[in-house]
Amino acid sequence: MQESDTKSSPWWKPALTVFSQVSGWIVVPLVLALIVGKNLDVRFGTEPWLFIGATCVAFAVSTFGIVRTASAYMRDIAKESKNNEPK
Repeated sequence: MQESDTKSSPWWKPALTVFSQVSGWIVVPLVLALIVGKNLDVRFGTEPWLFIGATCVAFAVSTFGIVRTASAYMRDIAKESKNNEPK
């Protein structure tokens, strides 16, 4: 976050941003896995195995995305706290 953004934006904006990004990393891969897995199972007659496989891949993608997003925000918070330390 830039310093000008933090001073002019409401106090709840960073929390809402993190919440929406993490929620997106959970919902989008799982919905895609639901659609793709079910369609592939119907097409190839492999119910429920491709659906389960797609769900496992979606779980891995969600985990990676959440960890990546959280790490980026932790780095930003650490940078901001270093910049705000009294000298």
